[in-house]
Amino acid sequence: MKRFVLVLLACCAFSTAQAADPTAPVNEIMQEAVKGWAEEAQSGEDYFSDARLGRIYSQDFVKAYREAAKFPAYEDGDSPFDYDVIVSGQDSCSIKDLSVTAGPQTDGKSDVKVTFDNTHCFGERASDWKPSELHFMVIEEGGKAVIDDIVRTGETGSLKGELQGIASQGASAPQ
Repeated sequence: MKRFVLVLLACCAFSTAQAADPTAPVNEIMQEAVKGWAEEAQSGEDYFSDARLGRIYSQDFVKAYREAAKFPAYEDGDSPFDYDVIVSGQDSCSIKDLSVTAGPQTDGKSDVKVTFDNTHCFGERASDWKPSELHFMVIEEGGKAVIDDIVRTGETGSLKGELQGIASQGASAPQ
């Protein structure tokens, strides 16, 4: 009986250790942002490249992205965005003081909080300045952690919601 209990405990420990790390896809995206906005920026892979879409985003997010991508922001482009959705703008300083912290899992989603300073090079800041903050909603699909949404604080809100809005507006626009 002792042996059975030990085997059962070992199996439970192994399955817990194998649980998907919700910070893994978030760290990948944030490292891409760090490289892209470095003092000597390095070219890299788009946040939403086909390879990444198939690997670190949820099926629902990918569907929303592909629908919105039918309506690119620029005539000669393929992205529905005309700004960097991670730094929330077209201009940014290099990223400093990056913090990635996984919160508890609730209703099958992990809220991975990301904070960083990307305005340090713009000069004096308001006394109530706070670092940029994102919340990556990470779920598990196919045994791996994938990003289901990116929620930006302030007016911009849910990236998946923005994608759905772009697709809806594009589909209803006169051709």
